[in-house]
Formats: sequence, C-alpha cells, structure tokens
Amino acid sequence: MSSFKVGIPLSLYIHMPWCVEKCPYCDFNSHQISDSFDVKNDGQRYIDALLLDLEQELPDVWGRSIDSIFIGGGTPSLFSGQAINSLLSGVRARLNLKADIEITLESNPGTAEAKNYQAYKQAGVNRLSIGVQSFDDQQLSKLGRIHCADEAEKAFEMARDAGFSRINLDLMFALPSQSVADALSDLDRAIGLGPEHISWYQLTIEPNTAFNRYPPENLPDDDLIWEIQAAGFKRLRQAGYEQYEISAWSKPEEQSQHNLNYWQFGDYLGIGAGAHGKITNFSLEQIIRTRRRKQPIHWLQSSSSTIAEKVAIEPSDIALEFMMNAMRLNQGVETAIFSERTGLALSAISKELFLAKQRGLIEDRDDRIQPTSKGLLFLNDLLALFMNSVIADDSGPTDNSQMIIIKEI
Repeated sequence: MSSFKVGIPLSLYIHMPWCVEKCPYCDFNSHQISDSFDVKNDGQRYIDALLLDLEQELPDVWGRSIDSIFIGGGTPSLFSGQAINSLLSGVRARLNLKADIEITLESNPGTAEAKNYQAYKQAGVNRLSIGVQSFDDQQLSKLGRIHCADEAEKAFEMARDAGFSRINLDLMFALPSQSVADALSDLDRAIGLGPEHISWYQLTIEPNTAFNRYPPENLPDDDLIWEIQAAGFKRLRQAGYEQYEISAWSKPEEQSQHNLNYWQFGDYLGIGAGAHGKITNFSLEQIIRTRRRKQPIHWLQSSSSTIAEKVAIEPSDIALEFMMNAMRLNQGVETAIFSERTGLALSAISKELFLAKQRGLIEDRDDRIQPTSKGLLFLNDLLALFMNSVIADDSGPTDNSQMIIIKEI
C-alpha cells in the first residue's frame, strides 16, 4: 500500500434519534418519543452524553480541524435552541472548527418554531435542511408526516426571517398514485420558495419499515418513475439548479459540503445513538469504521464506551467503498484523491478503470475518475467491476467492515 496523505478533510455527524412519530418509510435509527425520554426535560442529558461520546474520539483526531458539522436524526429540531447552543459550545471546546465551517441542522416543519430557528442561528447553525417530502397534504398523510403543506412553507419563511441564507428542502417522488404532473407540482412549489439546495429522491421500500410490512398501494411503475425523473430533471435545470449527485441539486456554489465529504471519501466522526464514523489512522495506515450502540436507552446507559463496533476496512474492500461514494458524483473526483484517501496507488485499479472506460461507464480522462451518463444510469454495473479489485496483503487487518449507507440531506 502507498501512504495516506495527511490533510484528509474531517467532518462531524451528530445523531439525535427522536421523532414525534416514526414515518412508515424511514429506515434510519429514529425512535418515537415515549415516557422513557422526553426531549424537553431530558434533552440536556442527551447533550451531555453526546459530548462525553465525542471525547472518546479525540485521541484519534488530535491536531485535525473540523470542516463541517451535520446534526441529523430523527428530528433535531425537537431540541431547543438552548440545547443546540450547549451542544455546539461543547464541541467548540473540544475540537478546532474551521472559520468557514458549514453547520447544518435537520428540521421537521411540524416542530418548527421561530424562536428556535433564531436561537439555532445564534448558536452557530448556518444551514438548515427542512424535511418537506411533499406539498400534497394527501401524500403527506400517506407518508405519516405530522405537517401539512402550508406548515412547510411557513417553516421555510421562518428560517429566512431568522437569517438563514442556506436552506435545503427534502422532497420525494414516485409516491403512491403520483403522476408526472403531481411530481412537477411538488417541485414547482419547492422551487418557488427559492431554496439554495433541493434533495429530490425516489421513495423506496426499505427492509424493517412499516411500508415493507404493509406496502402502499398504487406505487408508480418503472416507466412512470422514469418519466417523472426526466421531467423533474428538466424542470430543476430550467430553474437554475445543478445536479452534482444522484439526488442532490443546488444553485451554483451551494453544494452540501458535509455530504461532499462523504462522497469524496473524507473522514468523519459519528456520535450519538447508532451513529457511524470513518477515520483514517495515519500511523497504522488503516481506515477505521466505528458504529455506536443503536438503542438510545442503551447508548445513554453505557458506562464505559458507547462504541458497539470498531473495525478496519479490508484493503480488498477499500477501492469498492471509495467508488461506491465517488461515482455518485456527476463530476466524479480527481485521480489524486483516490491515492490520498485510500492509501492505494492508482495502478491498483488500472485494470478496472480500463474496463469501465471500454464499456463507456467512465470518461476517458487521466486527471479525473468521472462517470459518464451511462455510468450514472448503470451504477451497479460500474461498481461491480471494483469488487475485490485489490488483494489484501498478509499484514493487513483481518475483519471485514460493513458497507455504510450515509444519510443524504
């Protein structure tokens, strides 16, 4: 293996696992509020535990600065502005944050309060991600959302009034009985608000969700999904949004820096119940993945360590994991990033790159690994070329890590 390059970007993900209600499509580690934990009364206890959780990671990142923070869930906007201020103050006391750091907080329109938005801004949050999902009240009901379309628009207006100049809206398509016109109507209402970023993604039925047990009726077929996607892409481009990742659209220079770090195979700390992390150990020349205890009550009661798993990625899996992230980006990544962030020489995947170019899945360029439009369309075929592309040496770690699915915003 070649050496990792010191200077890999480092982010911090903070998981707040509670929601008012669990949405039937959601497969993230989220839990409905119950008598055992009340955010209003027990919120500070969770904040204090988060900071203790962070302290376990500090020896592995001494001297490194944080480029971005993402507070996700669950519904972080259930926590008061005072709680978020306490959290970010504690993070600043323990880590070096870059002056231009991006700090995002997820918000549910059903829990939006103007005073909290103002307090989040004063605490240092400078980007909001609002989970709208649809502007059709009937669809919102089917999706188990606790807000209506008007509340989503009011939440956006409150965010603007609080001074947020960077806002993302989450929006779904391929909803039950949804037509092309219905999907475009949702997009038009989102575009009309003028957010800097729109995450537009397909409803999928995931294992271990209520929708998997009781699938919704009249989901669009593949042909209709294709029509919706093609029409939506055209509408977003006409409105001045640029697609930079499979489901991410932004105004120029307004990409999510936090998610770009995931997709470019950067490092990230993950704290909170069920959070995942990825840290490069430069002295051991290993990439370490961590996973926190999933159940909030178990995580809170951990007396010694909240970490449930800590494993090194097998060298034979590193190239595939890199490509699984990087090939989601329309522009791909510079070739130099591959070696800097995997510890592998580019020659380790020269055969696979040649085959991918030959099949028209990546561009024929020397300075960049970039998927073609065909490669983005047939991403699984592209990734299949990189499975077990590098043989592990005898000195490498022996445990396979799980492939991590990162929550998008």
